[in-house]
Amino acid sequence: MNRWAAALYLAFRPSVEQRAVSEESRLGGGESRKEALLRPQTAASSPSSTGAAEETPSKTMPVVLPRPVTFVTGNAKKLEEVRAILGQSIPFQSLKLDLPELQGEPEEISKEKARLAAASVNGPVLVEDTCLCFNALKGLPGPYIKWFLEKIGHEGLNNILKAYEDKSAYAMCIFSLSLGPNSDPVTFIGKTPGNIVPPRGPTDFGWDPIFQPDGYEQTYAEMPKEEKNKISHRSRALALVKSHFAAAGYLFQTDVSH
Repeated sequence: MNRWAAALYLAFRPSVEQRAVSEESRLGGGESRKEALLRPQTAASSPSSTGAAEETPSKTMPVVLPRPVTFVTGNAKKLEEVRAILGQSIPFQSLKLDLPELQGEPEEISKEKARLAAASVNGPVLVEDTCLCFNALKGLPGPYIKWFLEKIGHEGLNNILKAYEDKSAYAMCIFSLSLGPNSDPVTFIGKTPGNIVPPRGPTDFGWDPIFQPDGYEQTYAEMPKEEKNKISHRSRALALVKSHFAAAGYLFQTDVSH
């Protein structure tokens, strides 16, 4: 040990030992000093824990949004489900925007759409991307399910899996929230596992007739709306959106006269 290191060691050693003794006293002798120092710090004992936050209230001001969130969709059925799931928990309005069809990983596609939508409306937006992912195809069709469905229909989607024993799949919904043109989007992902089956039930909402969620004998299309909205990929993603809004405490400036 050189003389500088030795000087630093001697300068700081008393405070370290004093802290260890204090910790041992607090523990009532139940732990050795070494055990106390090595013991991981829990949330309850952390300076940044909830208890500390209660003693020193945060000075952070809530974010004020200039208007309700714009949910970007031109799909009436999708809008109906979102309204049913969110209720009055988040003030929002809907708007159909012609956004470019992007390629890439689902989460990146959703984030980029949120950026483009926020720039277009110059305000807070929520965009949604839905995927139907076949495990035998390592996640395809994924975000391209809309185009697969338009081209080959429900029967064609079943035919894709004829060569595979594995008919399992998962429905995935990604919501991306951007608070404005200069805000980085935040994503919320919900998944529901299930299987691809021959179409059953009404055929008026996308691929619902061929997706049977695990634990059910009905396809999405056959299920009562209230039941589907409890377990669907969309409801699980929106539950995360609602939790985010509740935690963030956003304020909405809906009336500029006050």
